[in-house]
Amino acid sequence: MDPLLNYRLKYYTTEYLSLSSRTSSISRLIFSTVIALFLLIIASVSINGNGLNSSKTALAQQLQPPTNLTSVEQLQLMDGISFDIDNMTFSHHMATVNGIQLHYVIGGQGDPVVLLHGWPETWYAWHKVMPALAKNYTVIAPDLRGLGDSSKPVTGYDGKTLAEDIYQLVTQLGFKTIFLVGHDIGSFVVYPYAAAHPTEVKRLVVMDVPPPGFFPPPQVNGGPPLWWILFHQTPDVPEALTQGKEMEYLSWHYQNLAYNRAAITQEAINEYVSRYSAPGGMRAGFEHYRAMPQDAIQNQNYSKTMLTMPVLALAGGYIPTFGGNTTMPSLVEYGMKLLAQNVTGITVPNSGHYIAEEQPDVVVKLLNNFFSGNSTISSK
Repeated sequence: MDPLLNYRLKYYTTEYLSLSSRTSSISRLIFSTVIALFLLIIASVSINGNGLNSSKTALAQQLQPPTNLTSVEQLQLMDGISFDIDNMTFSHHMATVNGIQLHYVIGGQGDPVVLLHGWPETWYAWHKVMPALAKNYTVIAPDLRGLGDSSKPVTGYDGKTLAEDIYQLVTQLGFKTIFLVGHDIGSFVVYPYAAAHPTEVKRLVVMDVPPPGFFPPPQVNGGPPLWWILFHQTPDVPEALTQGKEMEYLSWHYQNLAYNRAAITQEAINEYVSRYSAPGGMRAGFEHYRAMPQDAIQNQNYSKTMLTMPVLALAGGYIPTFGGNTTMPSLVEYGMKLLAQNVTGITVPNSGHYIAEEQPDVVVKLLNNFFSGNSTISSK
């Protein structure tokens, strides 16, 4: 059965059982008749292929629970739902870790690769690279604490706590040693994870942004200050100013940090904005930035012991809001070479900040070569 149809059947069955407990037999008869007709229409549309989005990528977005259910009911309905991207099957799951509910998507087989997204994105940031990686690896793409479909607690947005979230997830899934990849604020998590569990990270990939406390000084970076970091760290103000304007505010970042703007499709933007505009979504995103001073202190303590696993530092070579060609590889390399002994820095051409979406084929090639221990790593 089509997974979207199966999901809707589960939802309306749940609604019917709930209604049955509080309505008369006549009301139940009327309601069941309506539902039966509705399901017949859905089945007909599914068979004919006219009413469902034929894109498997879109299906991954559509398989989200209705908003009229409680958050607990939504999470229960989502758990275990499978979908395809480019003929590769993945599934949604929820895990109880570190006192929260963490949403993740998993698929493929082989050694585990954990992909941690940045802001303002979700697990979906990796959707273009996941199918190819899943041919050789078990791909695990969580929504970070507070983001996507994960819980949105008031506290716990520092790197050490976020790393523990992911570590407990990996442990629950039965894995120990992993390949670990972080983009943007995902790098705020992968570094403390690797520092706390150095023998359990085979290889580490840091994309675009170094860990807090290890950004280069302006004379090295050579670019303008990142105004949004200071804005996001301001208490309460960004929530007030962006409420109801999530599409406008987040779209500025997608459009001005990408070299290839068309790569961040409206479909993807709608997916991201729908998650961040949910209650508590924007606040949780800002909390990741507000934790950066605490992250910097934690990372200074971790830095007393250099990482020994191989590290790949990737960055886009052209970011419009920085004036075009950037020194981002220097930024990422600069930070990681203060933290690790074996760092390889690579610039991904024709890409801005969102490398996995702007140049997915290049990213897949780089990761496959790096994970396999290929000593000649190139973006060409």
